[in-house]
Amino acid sequence: MSYQHMMTCSTEGIRALAPVKWRGFDGMMSVFWDAEGQSGAKGYYLSPDPRIVIFFNDVSSHIRMTNRDGGFGQYHRPMMRAIYVPAGVPLWTNFTSMHRFSHLDLHVHKDRLLRFLSPSVGTSAALTALRHQVEIQDVRAVEMLAGLLVDEVSNPSKHAVYAESLVGSIVAGLLDIPEHDGRQGNGRLTQAQINKLISRINARSDRRLSVAEMAATVGLSESWFANVFKQTTGKTPLQWQLGRRIELAQKLLVESDLTAAGIAAQLGFTDQAHLTKAFRQIVGETPAAWRRLQQSS
Repeated sequence: MSYQHMMTCSTEGIRALAPVKWRGFDGMMSVFWDAEGQSGAKGYYLSPDPRIVIFFNDVSSHIRMTNRDGGFGQYHRPMMRAIYVPAGVPLWTNFTSMHRFSHLDLHVHKDRLLRFLSPSVGTSAALTALRHQVEIQDVRAVEMLAGLLVDEVSNPSKHAVYAESLVGSIVAGLLDIPEHDGRQGNGRLTQAQINKLISRINARSDRRLSVAEMAATVGLSESWFANVFKQTTGKTPLQWQLGRRIELAQKLLVESDLTAAGIAAQLGFTDQAHLTKAFRQIVGETPAAWRRLQQSS
């Protein structure tokens, strides 16, 4: 039986550039949009069922999103290439510049998702995954599947089970599906979870997330995340994150003309002295001395 999704939606400054293509399946709806948003365009979305959005082009520098009303002052973040929005979670979007985009919307009844996941991972783990919002920039795992689904939605040629299986594979590839109610059996993060962290941090210009934000990214409690992160990497989350910020500082020292003070400001360090202290602890040289060594080699 086909599924008619119910979503509260309002947009301003966004227009479709071609007829919308859609197809309903058993407990799910697939919708493909080719559209354009003006600078300052905005949208609001709220659904009683989960929603997946997969963009076929990078929109992170053009579209911002937040789950808080009025959150574009402090709580916004770049729109990622693929997002999973749990049932009942509101989403506001805002365009910072004119941008053309295309994306696949998947609306899936929450009971349909639960029936799909529970036999393989258990009801508890499935419910945990369905409650956790997912945002990723690296969509290699699901982009090809999404493209195949758009082809089938646009020009149906196979039994509905084919498209439904594609939706199921996208769900399995995108959602954080934990083991043992969110705890890894060996007390370690999976490579998929590490990849999600890297993708989320790389999307931030200063490469900074709080431990709570990092834990939420992989669907774990803050205390458990800190424990398994240390077991996985040998570092605390903040030590690991600082290392990635210093790696970016090294890249900027080599590839840009920014001063150490400018790099410190860009990467969210208190001042140049703060960057210099952290840089020396990890690299063994000051930023200035390390840059000279690179230029002379």
